[in-house]
Amino acid sequence: MAKTKTFNITHLPSLLVKSFKSWFAGEPFQRSAIVAYYAVLSLPALVIIILKVVGNFWGEDLVQGELLDEITKAIGPDAADAIRTMIENQSEKKTSIFATIIGIATLLYGSTGVFFQVQSALDDIWEQVPTYKNSIISTLMSRVKSFGFIIILGFLLLTSFVLTSLLSTFSTQLNRLLPDNWFDYLYLVDFLISLGFIYVLFATMFKYLPSAKITWQSVRVGAGLTTVFFLIGKYLLALYFNTMEPGSTYGAAGSIILIMLWVSYTSLILLFGAHFTKQYADQYVEGDYIS
Repeated sequence: MAKTKTFNITHLPSLLVKSFKSWFAGEPFQRSAIVAYYAVLSLPALVIIILKVVGNFWGEDLVQGELLDEITKAIGPDAADAIRTMIENQSEKKTSIFATIIGIATLLYGSTGVFFQVQSALDDIWEQVPTYKNSIISTLMSRVKSFGFIIILGFLLLTSFVLTSLLSTFSTQLNRLLPDNWFDYLYLVDFLISLGFIYVLFATMFKYLPSAKITWQSVRVGAGLTTVFFLIGKYLLALYFNTMEPGSTYGAAGSIILIMLWVSYTSLILLFGAHFTKQYADQYVEGDYIS
């Protein structure tokens, strides 16, 4: 297929239309519902592993507070309280060594469920099949890859916490040394750094989660667009959840419904970004962008 060498911003509308058609044909609502279901099942294990990984460097209580604060901003205090309860129930369990080993194995397997489903969706978008012919080996290797993304997510969170903490710790001193308007720019820098971490996470997912070997050139624009859409969606969803309170309709199950809704809507954005990335690679990346 002949490819255009240079992407121009004027090409964006037609590229978005093609991406939307491809995204809609791929049954995104069904896919996002599946990811949301597995996200709820994976959430306790996923949060606990991140707490353990990042908490070893930063302190579990502090990391838990930061995570729950972000969850509160995104989907409200009820959902954050539900997740807090999940963490506390898991932490209070006292079992035998054998049960602990089984529990850790179950924790690792369960925590990778959501990334495993995203990988399956990305493979369908790129029209790829798993590398390993043996289904058991293929599943295990996919789970190992998914766990690697949990570690990456933990590392990005750790770095973000460190930078934010440094700004907060030295804010008084910096406020004295720098002009008033300069200090505001430091928080802008903090926001841009956080934006960069989100971009890296999306780009890494688009490149490494699919079974195919995809070049960085293929994913860089799509990851940037997905990051922008994610931030816009995050703001709109937070506004919707905090004003309309859709979870109140479901009573005691409301917090779980909110989590599923948030993950489902976010998955729609992620899948659209993946389709855009595929369309971009088809048209603008020279040579073999996938193998």
